Amino acid sequence: MTVLIVGCGDLGTEAGLRFIAAGQDVVAWRRQADVLPKEFECVSVDLAKELPTIPESVRTVVVAVAADSYSEEAYRLAYITGLTKVLDALDRDHVEPERVLLISSTTVYGNATGTVNETTIAEPNSFSGKITLEAETMLHARFAGTTTKSIVLRLAGIYGPGRTRLIDQISNHTAVLPDTPRLTNRIHRDDAAAAAVHLATIPNPEPLYVGVDEHPVDLGEVLRFLAHEMSYEEPPTGSVPITRGGDKHCSNRLLKASGFQFTYPSYIDGYRAVLAGTGTRHP
Repeated sequence: MTVLIVGCGDLGTEAGLRFIAAGQDVVAWRRQADVLPKEFECVSVDLAKELPTIPESVRTVVVAVAADSYSEEAYRLAYITGLTKVLDALDRDHVEPERVLLISSTTVYGNATGTVNETTIAEPNSFSGKITLEAETMLHARFAGTTTKSIVLRLAGIYGPGRTRLIDQISNHTAVLPDTPRLTNRIHRDDAAAAAVHLATIPNPEPLYVGVDEHPVDLGEVLRFLAHEMSYEEPPTGSVPITRGGDKHCSNRLLKASGFQFTYPSYIDGYRAVLAGTGTRHP
């Protein structure tokens, strides 16, 4: 049984290592594959060009692409052109995987407030959210009426080894506590990768899951916590623009109901691990 990981960056590599540990073979596609772990069958691939042959042993495909930059062109190239070419390559090579899982984002919810979950209508207000939602829709449409299960995992605020934006703000003295409460959602890189492996292997997965930890929290609380842990003074309070994450509570109830267990159920557990140097950012 082989897993094909398309867009094998930090998250995809961590997921791949977990598939290997579970006894699966991994074929990893990325632009520069020579940096990937030796346990993978590594293939250098440009998704904008002709794709290599997909092994007939592939039973699971994980699409974990990322845009090269925050631009509409880059997002469309990664999520629409890239995904389309992967799906076309499956048809071309007559490979019918049991599951295809797309790593997506909670940006599809736009600036929704309150609690959002898998039943919430996605109304993106940014080009990134609109393109990501378009990719989700295309994936499900492509496998409608087939034996392949299409699964989307919407992640929010991935942090972890090397993903230290808020930590850097504290150490650089650029952090600002929002003058109004700002609910944020996040998930540790390791839990995001573990969730992808979990959904690729459990019986009868749903078509959509929200991937966030168990502790949606005010941004100011996170910054205060980090300042305390790092022995810095509390950051000043001021006006902070609303980010693409908006101000909402993303519910992980469906993911937990599937049997998934978090290693880092809250930002406290996760950021303490990051500050302690636990884990490695994969190239």
